[in-house]
Amino acid sequence: MTFNLDPGVVTILNLLDSSVIFVTLLTPDSGENRRWAGQPIFCLWRRFFMDLNGLLETTVNGMGYELAGVERPGGGRLLRVYIDKPGGVNVDDCAAVSRQLTRVLTVENVSYDRLEVSSPGLDRLLRKERDFARFAGQKARVRMRVPLDGQRNFTGVVREAGAGRVQLEVDGRIISLDLGEMETARLVPNI
Repeated sequence: MTFNLDPGVVTILNLLDSSVIFVTLLTPDSGENRRWAGQPIFCLWRRFFMDLNGLLETTVNGMGYELAGVERPGGGRLLRVYIDKPGGVNVDDCAAVSRQLTRVLTVENVSYDRLEVSSPGLDRLLRKERDFARFAGQKARVRMRVPLDGQRNFTGVVREAGAGRVQLEVDGRIISLDLGEMETARLVPNI
């Protein structure tokens, strides 16, 4: 992509996860008889980091799965991705997503030593409002960032979710929790 600026030209080359910007001056001749005045007078190198969660979500959703969670334990060298779909996922689903993510992460130059793709499990992480709405009627364990009435941990039945809040029934009473203030939330398995 080239942007013309009188009396110079700025050339921007997009290279996967980074951009190079060259600024080269042209002679002040007008019209189509412009000549290059020499080598670029300066070069700016700026590395752009793509949002990893956005990249993973776009890729996984494009394959027909839901991104249920992402973890980067071990100093970020391990990349653990949880996927789901209606009816659950199997080993073949995990293998297909793993192959595709390996290609995408290589192209996007994302550094990791090991990639793990699996189902979210029985105690799946609840991250978004739609997760709580999907599992309404099931038991969940929620940890808040800031105490609510002196309590940070709640275990109860998810009643509804909407407008950035989750209604949780705890010991027969309904508690309204702010989704933005939740540290973690997981389903409690029925075993």
